[in-house]
Amino acid sequence: MVSDSESIEQSYSKAVQDRKTRKREEELLVWPDLVFIEFISALLFMLTLTILSILINAPLQDRANPAHTPNPSKAPWYFLNLQELLLHMHPAIAGVLVPTIAVGALMAIPYIDNTHEGEGAWWASKRAKINAKVGGFVGFFGTLFLILFNESKHVWLFEKITTLEWPSALNWLRNTRAMQTDLPWPEALKNIPVGEKILKTELLGLPPSNLVLDIPKIFIEQIVPMTTMIGLPILLAVIAAKTKIAQTKRDHAILIFSAFMATWLMLTISGTALRGAGMELMWPWDVKPPVT
Repeated sequence: MVSDSESIEQSYSKAVQDRKTRKREEELLVWPDLVFIEFISALLFMLTLTILSILINAPLQDRANPAHTPNPSKAPWYFLNLQELLLHMHPAIAGVLVPTIAVGALMAIPYIDNTHEGEGAWWASKRAKINAKVGGFVGFFGTLFLILFNESKHVWLFEKITTLEWPSALNWLRNTRAMQTDLPWPEALKNIPVGEKILKTELLGLPPSNLVLDIPKIFIEQIVPMTTMIGLPILLAVIAAKTKIAQTKRDHAILIFSAFMATWLMLTISGTALRGAGMELMWPWDVKPPVT
């Protein structure tokens, strides 16, 4: 007969052993689980680079000349997304405001999605994959559409298909720059002497301000881009909520984050492979190395 104390001790020992076994099955060791995979990946990466270096000649140029700026003059690849934005909006928005808002939004995700369910797991929500796919698709191709519109590619496509010229009455729809120049803006809105009539800095003992507001330029370079960047994600979130694609805060976080990453990827691709001399948009095979 087994006493109660022995039975309890055996049950405890079995529970401890089961816990150890389960814990070992769930953990991954640095060696060999992690290091072996990293070693194989490093070998494949080095082999790929070696083959590419043998088959493809690097587009090396002459020694850098500070007196001669290459055309196009591009930033490092990791800043080409911001350089692409500079072509479509005010530099202060593209270079300062957009990165600041993006970093702030990424930092805010843990405070917005503060539930612990599925924490630390990929695709923690049952709608995570569909939200990632929808967000990535909309972000990538939506950004591509906006770039093509701002480069008047819809005009080129219309003239190519119909063999007709773009209607002069719709010239303002060529791109955002045409909206600034071809719309009948009142002349009074293009030259508002704010510094002379409103600021009056000389009353404070400061030099007179020569600030002049150009409302059409502000509207096209600042208001339209900011409205687009804020309004389109909100519209995407509303449509996703109405169609039951995104129902929780985590669903919306995955949706918007996927759209953001796809947008950043499309901007990088455009700045890297689609911008030739003068930062003109062209096919990747037409983009040549800068002429020195």
